[in-house]
Amino acid sequence: MAYWIEWRPVLVMLAVDVVFAVMNTMIKKAIDEGLNRLVLITLRQLVATLFMAPIAFFHERKTRPKLTMEICVYLFFSALLGAPLTQYLFYLGMQYTSATFACAFLNMAPVFTFLISLALRMESLNLKTKPGIAKTLGTLLCLIGVIALTLYKGVALNSDASPRSTAPEPQQSSPDATDYTSRKWLMGSVALLAGSFCWSAWFPLQSKVGKKYPALYSCTALVFFLSFLQAAAMSVAAERSLSVWLLQKKMEIATVLFAGSMGSGLGFLAMSWCVEQRGPVFTAAFTPLVQIIVAGIDCAVLHEQIYLGSVLGSGLVIAGLYSLLWGKNKEPGIREAKPAEGNGENQVQLQTA
Repeated sequence: MAYWIEWRPVLVMLAVDVVFAVMNTMIKKAIDEGLNRLVLITLRQLVATLFMAPIAFFHERKTRPKLTMEICVYLFFSALLGAPLTQYLFYLGMQYTSATFACAFLNMAPVFTFLISLALRMESLNLKTKPGIAKTLGTLLCLIGVIALTLYKGVALNSDASPRSTAPEPQQSSPDATDYTSRKWLMGSVALLAGSFCWSAWFPLQSKVGKKYPALYSCTALVFFLSFLQAAAMSVAAERSLSVWLLQKKMEIATVLFAGSMGSGLGFLAMSWCVEQRGPVFTAAFTPLVQIIVAGIDCAVLHEQIYLGSVLGSGLVIAGLYSLLWGKNKEPGIREAKPAEGNGENQVQLQTA
């Protein structure tokens, strides 16, 4: 029994990573088949709101703090930065590249968050200590990895794959077609980089929200609801046709329901539990596994090509991520805080794009 209790967080995180990998693959396939990105974001946040609201209502109805205008403003910008902006850029980049490639940029979130927090003096860096050296080395490795991912594509490692794309491409297989593909890949990389930066900037902001409104489930439900309203407004402004809202394909319906309930809803609760059991560093350490699982699904199901630049860049990013996490975990005075203790920063690093 003790053995099972010890390994439960590991098994839960493995299950969460599988859920996130399947979700990202489904999103990639649904977008390729024509599902509107803004509609997907809107409906995903709606499903997530409906999933989380009852949990927040019953679990925190006696402990929920009072909402103030200041907290509402923080929640509004947290929702805007954390969902519509991040998800739109991420989905755009995924459409132009691949799900595996997009997941590599998600691994950059802890590094960008560290750099932003360092600039805001929310983090410290001492190069005379091993943790400080590890954090610096990890940051540099991740930045080099991102440069490699963005600028170097390399040869296809699985040349027998036949990737699909719904975007129109030049008919001739001359330099024009090659240039078009390269531009599309570069545009996707830039979108993913911008999305990762927005996602990373969300953490320091939501850290303040968690401290001002220390009700984990209620805060999350409110962020889901506000992001749904924001995405809906953006969708109505950008897409006047009602036809884009009609989900006719089974894949589109399944993607929206799975991403909202399993990805945002159940995935959030499972990761909250893991943070409480083992802490944020343990939970974050499983992040790169999502990319590995997605790569397997991409090759086996979607027949996407995997390029040398993606493998090399991803390897550098993952190595840098673990170096940074090791440095964070070894800092003097740092311990694995629990969400119940009211540490907003540990409460927020749970959702994924």
